[in-house]
Amino acid sequence: MTLPDLDALRRAAKPGLVALPALGLAAGLGLWWGGQAGAASAVWMLATLPVLGALVVEIVTTLRRGETGLDIVAAVSMTAALVFGETLAAAVVALMYAGGQHLEDFASHRARREMTDLLSRVPRTALRHRDGGLEEVPLDAIAPGDRLMIRQGDIAPVDGSVAGGLALLDESALTGESLPVRRGSGEAVMSGSTNAGGAFDLMATRRAAESTYAGIVRLVEQAQASRAPMARMADRYAMGFLALTLTIAGVAWSVTGDPIRAVAVLVVATPCPLILAVPVALVAGLSRAAHQGVLIKGAKVLEVLGQVRGIVIDKTGTLTDGRPGLVAIERHDTLAEDEILRLAASLEQASKHPVAQAIVAEARGRGLGLGIPEGAVETPGEGVDGRVEGRAVVVGGPGFVARRLGLDAPEGGGSEPGSVTVSVAVDGQLAATLTLADALRAGTGDFLAALRRLGVERIVLATGDRRVVAEAVTEGLGFDAVRAELSPDQKVLVVVTERKVGPVMMIGDGVNDAPALAAADVGVAMGARGTAASAEAADVVLLVDRLDRILPGIEIARGARAIAMQSVMAGIGLSLAGMIAAALGHITPVQGALLQEAIDVAVILNALRALRIGPGRPEAGEAVARATDLRETGGGRMRR
Repeated sequence: MTLPDLDALRRAAKPGLVALPALGLAAGLGLWWGGQAGAASAVWMLATLPVLGALVVEIVTTLRRGETGLDIVAAVSMTAALVFGETLAAAVVALMYAGGQHLEDFASHRARREMTDLLSRVPRTALRHRDGGLEEVPLDAIAPGDRLMIRQGDIAPVDGSVAGGLALLDESALTGESLPVRRGSGEAVMSGSTNAGGAFDLMATRRAAESTYAGIVRLVEQAQASRAPMARMADRYAMGFLALTLTIAGVAWSVTGDPIRAVAVLVVATPCPLILAVPVALVAGLSRAAHQGVLIKGAKVLEVLGQVRGIVIDKTGTLTDGRPGLVAIERHDTLAEDEILRLAASLEQASKHPVAQAIVAEARGRGLGLGIPEGAVETPGEGVDGRVEGRAVVVGGPGFVARRLGLDAPEGGGSEPGSVTVSVAVDGQLAATLTLADALRAGTGDFLAALRRLGVERIVLATGDRRVVAEAVTEGLGFDAVRAELSPDQKVLVVVTERKVGPVMMIGDGVNDAPALAAADVGVAMGARGTAASAEAADVVLLVDRLDRILPGIEIARGARAIAMQSVMAGIGLSLAGMIAAALGHITPVQGALLQEAIDVAVILNALRALRIGPGRPEAGEAVARATDLRETGGGRMRR
């Protein structure tokens, strides 16, 4: 039988292992009260043996895996209690141990709730349009370009875009946002989103295995299978704790000559909170972070995230939106601002240039009706000219438009660092000058201040952009250092250098950030718009395109680690105190078993507090609230 088969068999047998000692304990107490002490002792022994046998199998299995565990203490205590005739204590220990295992399973299941919910929501099939009808197909059969019907309540099976009409989507399982969002025709839809409105058509842009939700599921499965250094610490100290327990028990027996005191010591030490509190608290932290839209790839990452002291941040697409946005329109004739923008955007539909797409997006965002461009001719890198609704329109760089109008090229240094200037001419007259820039994410100043309040000592900007742009971007934002004009390998060097203050986090979103993300103690990728390479290299993926979401992630990591340590220290302290009291004869074996179970229940319930973390501390919560405010603050607009 393989190890996975043994694991499944043990899980199936757990309810019976709880029922047997419970029934045996009750039956034995009935016999004892009826004056049949010998029969009661025999029943208690029989009730203990199945649990002890299962525990021995568990110990052998873990040893075959090269691991040791504190379950050995439980086996030793039950064996000692049976050998010295303390059958009632042995039955109580058996019941408490089996019940404790069930309690730990319940707590772990409760702690994994948000992560398990993500896995359970994976759709299996989809409705695809084909030959004028609908067919139900498995996800693997969906290809880019397929048109799918998403009914109310359905989960988007693949990444795509709205193929017509309006979609009302519930993205709470992915991002933690409770309010549904609207997506219009052509707008992107993340796989894993739930249709909260009427049915709509989705045009697939990726295969299921390559879509956002499939990647999230893989990351969740990876996180669930991980173990943190703190959790492995329990294994390292298992034999030491066993040696300490046996020493105290041996000294009590040798000094007093009473083996029952040794049994009481062993019983009080069964099992140790070290093996219960740590995994429950850390898994609860992973689950809580997932609920906030922060996917942490395992308990080890959670631990390190809670200890971060330095942060290196990429610029384009991370600190900024990563795409140009319209900042200002300076009119030069009598045409209304919206009319100038409408005509310019109508013509720019003929271009794939990022600046052209930004102008079109701005016009559509204002609800302007765009016309169809006619005779559009694009001069690559300079501009476009053509006709819109019978009017001659030219859109492009100031020099390009000036030449089309037969004017002298404008003098001066051009745009400010990081910004782009676009001229618009209508019917042979200069109509307006548009200024576009890569906008600073809203609340960036408060976000950086919040990081300081969370204990981050150094914040460094690392960008491949020109130094003049980087300095313009960071002016007044309080960065400790600005590193510009960096190649990917130079970003790695920055990350390594910053380790002088402690564990370093790198936040980025592009392919060029992947090496630095992998080199950092904790790499954070902007998963919503970031590249697959950055998400794969990172340790943490932000499922929503908001930089400030890392704040609750850090707070949850620190809180979960603190709760785990608190539970361990309190549990071990109480166990040691109980062992000393038992060695001095103040606690009987039965009382010791009941005391230890109370300790175990207390530390597990305390570990589950990690499910309620963040933003919990008043100052951190206030900082997060300010950083997530949609108002533009401090740094104003950031230029590319």
